[in-house]
Amino acid sequence: MVQNKIQGNVDSIDRFCRQYLQLERELDYPSSTILKEADVQDLLYHKIFSNDALSYPPPKRYKLRVLKELLSRIEASIDDWDLYGISDDLMTAFSILLLSPLPSELTAVLQKSYVTYTLPSLDTSSTPSPQVTLLESRDLVSASGTTGLRTWEASLHLGQYLAANPYLIQGKHVLELGAGTGYISILCAKFLNPILAIASDGSDDVVANLPENFFLNGLQGSATVQAMELKWGHALVGTEDEHWNRGIPVDVVLAADVTYDEEIIPSLVGTLEELVGMFPHITILIAATERNQETFQAFVEVCQKKNFTVDEIDFTLPPRESQRGPFYNDQVPIRICKISK
Repeated sequence: MVQNKIQGNVDSIDRFCRQYLQLERELDYPSSTILKEADVQDLLYHKIFSNDALSYPPPKRYKLRVLKELLSRIEASIDDWDLYGISDDLMTAFSILLLSPLPSELTAVLQKSYVTYTLPSLDTSSTPSPQVTLLESRDLVSASGTTGLRTWEASLHLGQYLAANPYLIQGKHVLELGAGTGYISILCAKFLNPILAIASDGSDDVVANLPENFFLNGLQGSATVQAMELKWGHALVGTEDEHWNRGIPVDVVLAADVTYDEEIIPSLVGTLEELVGMFPHITILIAATERNQETFQAFVEVCQKKNFTVDEIDFTLPPRESQRGPFYNDQVPIRICKISK
């Protein structure tokens, strides 16, 4: 019983730290029962709040907001000031932030931030746990209208599915469509042992940003991952090209959150059709956030017109209170579909 309680406290602290690194707006703070303990406060400080705790820390405004709330909860948890107190290290970190110049809220929105996703389903008792760190603009859509500046719910969902089924990626050539931040391709290249993961996107800005995220994950110069511009609906092979992408085959096509706009669906399906024409035995997996039933149904109908079969995969992730990372909104329905001819 005591061991279970200790493990529960460790899990609670780890969960909070992982949410913090993911820049979650609503954090599950450890309970007041353990927050008043000096060793818990010391652990939190050294894990995420000390100056040298993190290679890629969250933005200062976020850190200040979280620290302010944490200190308030610690103070409220203390019922005997002779036995308990507030960590001097946490108070000092908070004071330094208060005295530091901070960007305005508008400037902060325009800036990119480090976001770290922890992948406990890939845990192999390694320390630290497997992670993917990305530079994202959480609250910004670019002037060109691209949504590829942040990682969306369906990418996290698909990543969990692939982590649970690594055989889908191991030893394969993988092409991600609409890669955005490159989360899926980086997860594959870093942890799932493909021959090659190609992160493709139709936005020049998005493709230009991908090498930076490769670098953050130790993949700079890696032969396992590459960025590519690929516009849906455009012919993959031109009149002067004998082969697409230097003749490198594709075994698996992945895409997440690419069915949000009915106008782009015919182009997306056209590209899938061309890929199947070149590589008849490919596996195609699409993760879709069902923001509205009509848009997803439009995707299904266009696929059926092109003689594709859309089979939904039964893969359910746990509710928020049971999540250990990556964290996602469990109120948003997400489907993973296998597309085949």
